[in-house]
Amino acid sequence: MFTNVNLQMYTFVLQIFLMTSEQLTDLYNSLKEKSLFGRYITNKIIEGLLDNFSSVFQFSTIGYSVEHRPIFSLKVGQGDTKILLWSQMHGNESTTTKALFDVLNGFSKGKFSDILENCTLQIIPILNPDGAARYTRVNANEVDLNRDAQNLTQPESKVLRACFDSFMPHYCFNLHGQRTIFGAGRTGNSATLSFLSPAEDTECTLTVTRKKAMSVIALINEQIQKDLPNAIGRYDDGFNINCVGDTFQSLGVPTILYEAGHYQNDYDREETRFFIFKSLIYGLKSTATGVRIDNFKSYFEIPQNEKNFYDVIIRNSKLLDNSKSTVDIAIQYKEVLEDSIVKFIPFVEKVENLENYFAHNNIDAKGALVLDQDNNAIEVSNEIVFVMLNNRKILIKSYTF
Repeated sequence: MFTNVNLQMYTFVLQIFLMTSEQLTDLYNSLKEKSLFGRYITNKIIEGLLDNFSSVFQFSTIGYSVEHRPIFSLKVGQGDTKILLWSQMHGNESTTTKALFDVLNGFSKGKFSDILENCTLQIIPILNPDGAARYTRVNANEVDLNRDAQNLTQPESKVLRACFDSFMPHYCFNLHGQRTIFGAGRTGNSATLSFLSPAEDTECTLTVTRKKAMSVIALINEQIQKDLPNAIGRYDDGFNINCVGDTFQSLGVPTILYEAGHYQNDYDREETRFFIFKSLIYGLKSTATGVRIDNFKSYFEIPQNEKNFYDVIIRNSKLLDNSKSTVDIAIQYKEVLEDSIVKFIPFVEKVENLENYFAHNNIDAKGALVLDQDNNAIEVSNEIVFVMLNNRKILIKSYTF
């Protein structure tokens, strides 16, 4: 029976999803937390914001890291559907943390009230505060927390599992960031966003739990494609029970992996932040109003991620003056933290034919001789600040945040 409550929910979802891109952009610009910018986001940076929210939401410290940094939690809403969200399980993946604070600003200003009427959210903005401070994927014991879901050897892993067990969520949003190497299939577009409904078993069985997560992702994809066409990818669902998503999914809780990727010239991930914000809102709206699992099939229309991008490719390069053949030079940025500043330093990754690869920045040498900044031959693994192309200096752009 289609009750009045169903009608209200349907009308609510329809209104949100009919919101124009311009309207949502205007709303986002009014909610964006301006004090958070760039890639280096730590406990120290967010503590003041959390203090401001403590008078509005239920704020607590739910545990401590290896180095005894607090792991914070916010509970928001009073609805029956419980959603657990955590970010920066990998300390250097901070884009989703920024977007979470943009969403929280919306909640604190009375926006998206229907989410809070229908859902209760528990949000862990930084699960790995030691890794965040170091700007590393791993924690202070150099353990990848996303491979510690079964053994639970690390205090941060135990905190998340205890939170999962006590909160008993109906959905989990596992929020990550991905490198610039991923393309949305063979489209030639970078995977600005990627998603995954993790497997529950080695056969990757399409269970009801997985289908629920797939349906949420399919809805997000449908909406975001309007602003980000052909730039959304789907992760391989190979099963690994040591991963948190696979573990929670196998326990019967639909778990949605979000990956914040690269948008053109967006190394500070501020454009991607906006798309993560939108996708969080769409994901929360869909769970708030009830997920229809018959939508899951369109999940498989999302192209699978491929590692087919480099930051820079210098194409058609001659390595020796008397050579008759040309090759391509792939350059990848290495992210290094120095004095609380993240620096993107270019290194030579490959020297070979790269016709099946794409780049965020292409340079065509047109068969000319290419040497390094010291007028030496290009070599793999060398840092490369600029190249000499026909005796002309070509700067390889670097970034700091």
